[in-house]
Amino acid sequence: MRNEIQQLLEGVSQGKVSVEEALLTLKTKPFEDIGYAKVDMHRRIRQGTAEVIYGAGKTPEQMIGIIDVMKENGQDRILITRLSGEAAQEIQKSHPLHYYEEAGVGILGNLPEPDGIGTIVVATGGTSDIPVAEEAALTAQILGNQVIRLYDVGVAGLHRTLAHLDEIMSASVIIAIAGMEGALASVIGGLADCPVIAVPTSVGYGASFHGLSALLSMLNSCASGVSVVNIDNGFGAGYLANMINHMRQG
Repeated sequence: MRNEIQQLLEGVSQGKVSVEEALLTLKTKPFEDIGYAKVDMHRRIRQGTAEVIYGAGKTPEQMIGIIDVMKENGQDRILITRLSGEAAQEIQKSHPLHYYEEAGVGILGNLPEPDGIGTIVVATGGTSDIPVAEEAALTAQILGNQVIRLYDVGVAGLHRTLAHLDEIMSASVIIAIAGMEGALASVIGGLADCPVIAVPTSVGYGASFHGLSALLSMLNSCASGVSVVNIDNGFGAGYLANMINHMRQG
């Protein structure tokens, strides 16, 4: 696929192929079918970000096959989420994978230099929320963002939050991650002048209903500018924060 694209570009530059013809050719093969997966090779063209591998439910062999196709088509930096340690060990036999155990994230390739318009702050209510926070932070980093981590700054000790007002007030996007009653998102939303992405986690006692209480609290936040992703969805928050942090006027 990569060679085909190079040939098309050469044809356009030499005047042998029109731009319209080249675009039509590209549209005829937007993915590669390997039987158990259709690897989306045009996602970067459509959305600005290449496809990410969701590791849960996939065998190591399937993920290795998908990685092979991605690399053959020029994708040198690959993110795998919800990846188990056992699967990571199998993948490492075939590819140089860096595994972040706490986040359940695997990364092939180096983290890029940040090129966003500002800084993404990732804040958690408690230490138990860190696995979800690390998934969000690493997602944002591999997509080219500077990330500041503020962990265990929940409302049970509000002075811990207020001790980081400089970071909160200077952020371009904030990801607020909390379980229990999920109040951190409202508190930060009332302090910051930037978008706040709230992530409810499944951390909490019985009546938290595995994150449902935090989800409903965040959805009902009275703070303006707070959006909410699904329970434990650190990846979704990091991805959305990246999109916001790469929006430019002009």
